[in-house]
Amino acid sequence: MTTTTTTTTPTPTTPTTPTPATTPTPQRTAEKTGAHTHEAADVITGARERIDALDDRIIGLIQERMAVSAVIQDARITSGGRRVNLSREMEILGHYRDALGRPGTALAMTLLELCRGKI
Repeated sequence: MTTTTTTTTPTPTTPTTPTPATTPTPQRTAEKTGAHTHEAADVITGARERIDALDDRIIGLIQERMAVSAVIQDARITSGGRRVNLSREMEILGHYRDALGRPGTALAMTLLELCRGKI
């Protein structure tokens, strides 16, 4: 019995250059934004960039607020007072509620918790 070995040579393929993930294609942009047209995807992408910039500013302001709140708490405690001034917190809650409606109260509660911790 004779055994023959067959060697197959791989066929050359044309190399393809993958599109880098950082290069937006119309399809990738539409998938990322949920838009159905390239024009809408451009509007959404630009608006999202603006929102990201606003979020960065908001986070910076919250961090600044936290630092100022720490100074106030330290001064109050050092002088023999309590860490939290509930009447002031009620003013803050009312201010946010008046400006933003009911969700403003929840936002103010979150800010107060970030700035003074849980009561």
